[in-house]
Amino acid sequence: MSPPEAVSAAWWPRFRVVLLTAFFVIVGVLLIVSAREIEWQNVGEALRGYGAATLLGAAALAAIGHLVYTSYDVLGRFYTGHSLPVPRVMAIAFVSYAFNLNLGPLVGAAGFRFRLYSRYGLDNAVIGRVLGFSVLTNWLGYFVVAGVVFASGSVAVPPSWVIGSTALQITGAAMLLLVAGFLLLCGRAERRSFHVRSVEIELPPLRIAMLQPVVSAASWLVIGVVIWVLLGQAIPFATVLGVTMLAAVAALLTHIPAGIGVLELVFVLMLEHEIQRSDILASLLAYRAVYYLAPLLVAGGVYLALEARSDAAG
Repeated sequence: MSPPEAVSAAWWPRFRVVLLTAFFVIVGVLLIVSAREIEWQNVGEALRGYGAATLLGAAALAAIGHLVYTSYDVLGRFYTGHSLPVPRVMAIAFVSYAFNLNLGPLVGAAGFRFRLYSRYGLDNAVIGRVLGFSVLTNWLGYFVVAGVVFASGSVAVPPSWVIGSTALQITGAAMLLLVAGFLLLCGRAERRSFHVRSVEIELPPLRIAMLQPVVSAASWLVIGVVIWVLLGQAIPFATVLGVTMLAAVAALLTHIPAGIGVLELVFVLMLEHEIQRSDILASLLAYRAVYYLAPLLVAGGVYLALEARSDAAG
């Protein structure tokens, strides 16, 4: 390695740490400032104002969303060709998703999949392919939903934001083109596997690839509907969905488990001119209760049952 390359290699990791630290500090300051401006008594009153029908409806939608997510791993079963029963695959996917939402992808998406799939006889190579397939499926659906919403101009970007409405529309169109390119590659490519560093990536058959963005888009749409219902349908659904898509990326960039605070910050910044902050925060707290915490409690029981069954089988 030449001296300039050595200097560059040593400089970039430090600069990256500085950038990430600055990013976290900025987000933290925004969260603190925003929290100090909130009248939490009003948030509590808004929460107490929810009727049983609204909460039960949101909970039912959340259950549907988690069920749809399990289809990622079912498709992954056909993609990899492993023979675990579909109900068991769905149970493992549900546990992984619930813990992923609350504790982050390293624990949920990866940790629980490797733990449970290996307990039922899959080797690490197959588990890694299932995990990679699931992650790809999730973001294909995200690109479809976000692409349509952004490209349509449904999201009104605040004037203070660096990225403007036109740039967001261009980004949305690019997302849709990337999904179309992936499907074209799966349908037309003669070479079916590629190596990225030491990882081998195998393209799925077109019939499976076409289902990936469909089921994932349905999952993202359900999330948007849950929040929209809890907001009292006071804001157009397309707007709520667009803000949800932006919040998902913000949460991903911060690496904060469950996107705690980040989701709320994005919604407040984007919607406070249309609806009171207390109502926004109440809806998001209710959303976390029905989509994050309640499924986590169920997932804990399912996990223990899966462990017990694998012990009995062993």
